[in-house]
Amino acid sequence: MTSQPEQHSKVPRRVVLGTALGGAAAAALPGTAHAEEHEQQMPSDGEGRRPWRLRDTMSSDGAWAGFLRGQDLLWARLPTLWYEGPFLGDGLLGSMIYQEPDTHRIRLTVQHGRVQDHRPQFGSGWGTCRLPVGHLTLEPTGTITAVDWRLSLWNAELTGTLTTTAGTLTLAALIHDEVLAVRVTADGGEQVTWTFHPEEAVSPRKISEAPPSGYTANPPWTTRTSADGTEQVLQPLTGGGQTATAYRRTGDDLLLSVGHSHPSDTAAEADSLRNLRRAASYDVLRRRHTRWWHAFYRKSFVSFPDQRLQSFHWIQLYKVASASRAGGPVMATSGPWLEPTPWPAVWWNLNVQLEYWLIHGFNHLELDALATTVRQNQEQLIANVPAAYRADSSGVGRSSDMFANRSVGQPGTGAETGDLTWALHNVWLSYRHSMDQSLLRDTVFPVLRRAINYYLHFLSPGSDGKLHLPSTLSPEYPVVPPQDTNYDLALIRWGCRTLIEAAERLGIDDELTPRWQEVLARLTPYPVDDNGFMIGADTPYAQSHRHYSHLLMVYPLYLVNWDQPESRDLIMKSMVRWHALTGAHRGYSYTGAASMYAMTGDGDTAITYLRKFFDPATRYPCRPNTHYTEAGPVIETPLSASQSLHDMFCQSWGGVIRVFPAVPTAWADLTLHNFRAQGAFLVSAVRKAGETRFIRIRSLAGEPLALRHGLDGPLTVLLDDGTPARTQDLGDGTLAIDLARGREVLVHSGSRPDLVIAPVTVTEPGPAWGLP
Repeated sequence: MTSQPEQHSKVPRRVVLGTALGGAAAAALPGTAHAEEHEQQMPSDGEGRRPWRLRDTMSSDGAWAGFLRGQDLLWARLPTLWYEGPFLGDGLLGSMIYQEPDTHRIRLTVQHGRVQDHRPQFGSGWGTCRLPVGHLTLEPTGTITAVDWRLSLWNAELTGTLTTTAGTLTLAALIHDEVLAVRVTADGGEQVTWTFHPEEAVSPRKISEAPPSGYTANPPWTTRTSADGTEQVLQPLTGGGQTATAYRRTGDDLLLSVGHSHPSDTAAEADSLRNLRRAASYDVLRRRHTRWWHAFYRKSFVSFPDQRLQSFHWIQLYKVASASRAGGPVMATSGPWLEPTPWPAVWWNLNVQLEYWLIHGFNHLELDALATTVRQNQEQLIANVPAAYRADSSGVGRSSDMFANRSVGQPGTGAETGDLTWALHNVWLSYRHSMDQSLLRDTVFPVLRRAINYYLHFLSPGSDGKLHLPSTLSPEYPVVPPQDTNYDLALIRWGCRTLIEAAERLGIDDELTPRWQEVLARLTPYPVDDNGFMIGADTPYAQSHRHYSHLLMVYPLYLVNWDQPESRDLIMKSMVRWHALTGAHRGYSYTGAASMYAMTGDGDTAITYLRKFFDPATRYPCRPNTHYTEAGPVIETPLSASQSLHDMFCQSWGGVIRVFPAVPTAWADLTLHNFRAQGAFLVSAVRKAGETRFIRIRSLAGEPLALRHGLDGPLTVLLDDGTPARTQDLGDGTLAIDLARGREVLVHSGSRPDLVIAPVTVTEPGPAWGLP
C-alpha cells in the first residue's frame, strides 16, 4: 500500500481585486443574510428603460401550464403496483394510486410522514419506525376495462376516467394541508362506493424479519362516528401517542385527514378533525392548492432537448415538494409513501443526503427538512453519543426516526461514525446557497463543531507523526479497515476546513481553531493503491460496492477535484475501479458516477452512466412512475439523478460558478433560469447550437463572484444599469466580477444575443412516464 500525498482543493475564492474593483462587493459582509428573491428595483437608462432585460416567455400561467402539460405522467393501462401508479403528497400526507391486488378496485394509500412508533428500546427498524395508517378503496359496480388518467404537475392533481362494464367513473384527487380530497362522479350504471381499511400499526420491516425479543404489538384500532357524519379511526400506541384518521363524504367529494400526536394520547383526534373543517369542499381546497403549486414552480426553470429526461427532471421537483417541506419530518427512505419495506426509517449514511441535493439548484430551499431536523434535534444528537463524550460531541447512528434518535458507535470498534458530519455537508450547502447567517450560526457551526469533536477524541499520532483514526466502517462495505477509513478521513478534513471558514465568517475566535489547523496539517493522507482510493488502511477496494463512501473526497466534498491537475489520474483510476467491479451496483451507483464525470467536464460519459439508471435491462432501473425500489421503496436515487443533471448544467463548488460545464454533446440547446448557485446567486443562461449565448447572474447576498463562463472571444460584461462591470481575469477561463447584492450582470461574447428565456425544442422524443 502507498499513501496519497495530501490533496487540497481550492479554498473558496475571496478574490481581492484591489483598486480595480472595490465597490459594494468588496465591502459586503461575507455572512450577510440571504436577500429577498423578488424583482429588485434596477437602475434604468435616461429614457426610463433598463438597457437590457431578459424576456421570459415563461412569465404567464398559460406558458407554464402548457410546458408542464408536456411533462405530465399518463396512464392508459391500470397500474397494479405502487411504483407504477400516480402519487400525491404535501410533505406530510401521501397517497399512491394503483389496483387493489386481485380485485377490480382502486387503492388510494393513506400514509403520513409523522406517523411512527415511539419505543426507542427496539431500534429504528421496529421501535421508532414509520407505521402504516391505511388505505381507501374505490369499488366500482362493474369490471374495470380501461383507464385514462393524467397526473398534472402544474396543478399537482390526478384527473381521469375509469371505464367499467357498468359505466364510467370520473375522478379527481389532490392532497393539500394534510387533507386528501377526492371527487368521483358516476355515469351509466356505475356507482361510487368507498371503503377505508385501517392497517395494523406494526413495522413494515416485518416483511424481512421477526420482531425483536420483548416487542409487543400495538393495541387494535377503534372507530367512531361524529354527529356530522365524520368517521374516525383511532390507533393508540403502546409507547404512547395516537394516530387518528378522519374522513367524511359529502355528495361526490371524499375528504380525509390524518393526525398523529405524541406523547398526547388524544391530540391527534382533534388535529384530524380540524384539518377537515378547514377544507369545506374539494373546490375550496383546490383553489388554495393550485395557488401554492403555481407560485412554487415559477421560482426556476430548466429545459433541455431530451423529452424523457426533461419530463423525469420536472417530476422529481414535483416529487420532492410532495414529500418534504422545511419544518416537517425529514424524508424516510420511502418518503411519505410507506409500503412494505425493510427500511421504514431515516437512513443517514447516504439516503438522506442524496434526497435533498436537488433542491438547491432548483431554488427551493423551503423544502429543506434536513436542515430544520438537525436544528430542532440538537439535544438528541448529543444524547446519541456515549455518555463520556456528551459534554462536547454529537452524532447519529445509521438509521433513526424523524427525531434523529439513534445512538452512534465509537471509533476503534468498527462502527459507522461519520454520518452526522456528512448530513451537515447538506446543511452547509443550504447555507452556501442562501448565505443565511442564522443557519450558519445556529445550526451548521455548533453541530459540526460537536460532530468533529467526537472524531478528535479518537485521533492519535502514529510512529510516522501523522494523526490516525482507529477502525471505523465505510458505509456498506463488508470489510472494516484496521484504521484510517477514507470515508471518515474525508469528512474530518472537510469538517475542520469548514469550521475554520465558518468561525471566520461569524467573527468567532474559537479556542479549537488551532486544533482544527493541526488536524489539517497532520492528518494521515488518504490510503491509495495502484487502483486508486482504498476503503482504508490495508483495505483495498476489492469487491463490488454500491456506495461511493470511499470516494467522498472526490464527490460531493470536492476536496480532491479536477481543478487539481496532480489529482486527475488518481480520480480517474478510482472511478474506473469502482465501476469495474460489478454485481453490487444500484441506481445511485450510476447517478454518483454521472456526477463525478460531470466534475471532470465529460458530459458524454456522465450521461452514459446516468442512462444506465433508466435502462430497463439494468438490475435496478427507474420505475414507470419515476420511483425506485430495491428490497423496498428507496426514494433517494431518482432525486439524485436530478442532481446529476444539475451537475451537468451548472456547478458552484470551490467558490467558482461553472456554467454548462458538462453538457452532453447531443444537447445542443439548453435553458437555465434562476438556477441557484453557492454564494446565493441566481444564474440564467442559454445555450444554442452547442454554444453559450449569454449568462445573467443576480446576486442575492453580495458574495464574491467568480464565473467560469465557457465563452470564446472578447467578452461584454454589463451591469443592470448598462455600465461595464469591474472584472479581473483569474485564468483558466474564470472571471471575477464585482457584483453587489441585489444587482445583476450580463455576460456574453460578440454582439448582444436575443436575451430570451424559453423552452428548447425537443430533439430526442420519448414516451410519457406512467403507463401511457
